[in-house]
Amino acid sequence: MDCVVIESPYGAPNQAGIDRNVAYARACVRDSLQRGEAPIASHLLHTQEGILRDEVPEERTLGINAGHAWIPKAEGVAVYEDLGISGGMRIGIAVAEAAGTPVEYRKLGGEW
Repeated sequence: MDCVVIESPYGAPNQAGIDRNVAYARACVRDSLQRGEAPIASHLLHTQEGILRDEVPEERTLGINAGHAWIPKAEGVAVYEDLGISGGMRIGIAVAEAAGTPVEYRKLGGEW
């Protein structure tokens, strides 16, 4: 299995938007698994209750940096773009390009 970093939106102006983004990220992880990959979506892992708080800037930065540490070690970065490409995703793409990690753009389509 190829190890793949998942890039999808997380942050949103309200809880409903975050909930939508989390549901989408879960669908992205499922899609990656069904492709025979071993995905990591650090934005789903690090934002769980009791780990890091995304609304605290220092903790958000810590989580982002921890997620980016996986990119050079991965076989690829899968950018899921049905909901657009966020600023955070753009940074992840730039980290991948700088590390020479292949980036693949994907869409789930439909009502994922």
